[in-house]
Amino acid sequence: MYKTYFCKVIIIKYVFKFMKKYRIEAILGPLFKLFEALLELYVPIVVARIIDSGIKTNNGAGDSSVILTNVGVLVLLGLLGLAFSVTAQYFSAKAAVGCATKMRMSLFNKLQSFSFSQIDSLGTSTMVTRMTSDINQVQTGINLTLRLLLRSPFVVFGAMIMAFT
Repeated sequence: MYKTYFCKVIIIKYVFKFMKKYRIEAILGPLFKLFEALLELYVPIVVARIIDSGIKTNNGAGDSSVILTNVGVLVLLGLLGLAFSVTAQYFSAKAAVGCATKMRMSLFNKLQSFSFSQIDSLGTSTMVTRMTSDINQVQTGINLTLRLLLRSPFVVFGAMIMAFT
């Protein structure tokens, strides 16, 4: 148990070492996801305005101008949310791919320093797996972390606040 935890801490330390060059992208990705979540949390307010002001009136007739205006706001919110989401994905992917590339280069340089007996003892399949599959897993983890780390808790707490309002 302790050894597994220690290995994870070392891996995270190395990931942060390779992420230093991509610090701005690692900040911008979650920030744009946060903006997208804010827009998603605003949608129920617009829908409530459509229902309260556009559909529900005292005389039974709805106000179509309020409905059309707020539907336009919903479309605008959707387009802005899409733009923020794509931008967040771009920055997250740029940071993840760049970090993985640096990891592969570092691992390749390390493998080049091995002697022939060390290469034979490790095995070619192990080295290829480390260069491809394992680093791809780290890349995917970085990408998912940058995209969902800030968004998920914010949406949960924001939805709870919006439910009470």
